[in-house]
Amino acid sequence: MSKIQLHDKTFVKSIPHEEICREIKRVAECINRDYAGKRPVLLGVLNGCFMFAAELLKNLEIECEISFVKLSSYQGTNSTGVVREVLGLTESIAGRDVIIIEDIVDTGYTMQNMLETLGTREPASIQIASLFLKPARLQVPVDVKYSVFTIPDRFIVGFGLDYDGLGRNLPDIYDVEE
Repeated sequence: MSKIQLHDKTFVKSIPHEEICREIKRVAECINRDYAGKRPVLLGVLNGCFMFAAELLKNLEIECEISFVKLSSYQGTNSTGVVREVLGLTESIAGRDVIIIEDIVDTGYTMQNMLETLGTREPASIQIASLFLKPARLQVPVDVKYSVFTIPDRFIVGFGLDYDGLGRNLPDIYDVEE
């Protein structure tokens, strides 16, 4: 499908599934190299990261563990700027290397909040892996070490990202049609 309708918006395919998987594999190779001989904890941010996390894990050759937290800062197509923790981390990360797995870094508020919260749990290190990074939207400085795609300020759905609950299941990425 080159165009889809979700709620009141039309979306146009912009990144095919094959390209997404190829680029995730590229990032996984960097993580494999950087964490050789280590056992990081991957910390996925639900709901949006689930497809990215699954594809990333399939390409990791290092020993690793995975856990999930659920945070929310979106309403419709806009970030509210307010992060609320819905489901938190219960495992200890003290002395562990942590890689946050995020679907999209937009304003940076969610990642800033996570970095501050996780930092109090005394991890050895914290890095961010994000499927998408929107530098033009950043409101706070956030260092995303492993970015799969850097995109302009546009609203996208698919591969785990949604528009008011719809579109997460799409294997491709779609841009909102203006």
